[in-house]
Amino acid sequence: MAKNIRELTRAEEQIMQILWDMGKGFVKDIIARFPKPKPAYSTVSTIVRILVQKGFTGYKAYGKTHEYFPLISREQYKSFETEKLLSDYYNDSPGSLVSFLVEKKELDLKEADKIIQLLQKFKKDQR
Repeated sequence: MAKNIRELTRAEEQIMQILWDMGKGFVKDIIARFPKPKPAYSTVSTIVRILVQKGFTGYKAYGKTHEYFPLISREQYKSFETEKLLSDYYNDSPGSLVSFLVEKKELDLKEADKIIQLLQKFKKDQR
């Protein structure tokens, strides 16, 4: 699993999604991206400081104001979460995950075709 990455709470992940989309921003900018009802400034500020402590975000200080930016990319976190999902629920087997999705009818034909194309490309590249 990706080293030094820890699981995010739902609130932390919501803020990270906003920061990943924005690239960087102040607490007021993050709040502006939330749907209504908007969270309190102090709540978002506290969560962003926790994200700094966890190593997910960094900041540039402008006096007492801080501009925050991601230190962990969305791709890095996605990889961490996927590895965790495979490890915790699918015995480290991507095939088991795909089988589950097929059995639960979570895939439509378009998605299945895309997976088949990706697998064919992977197979070709491995030769």
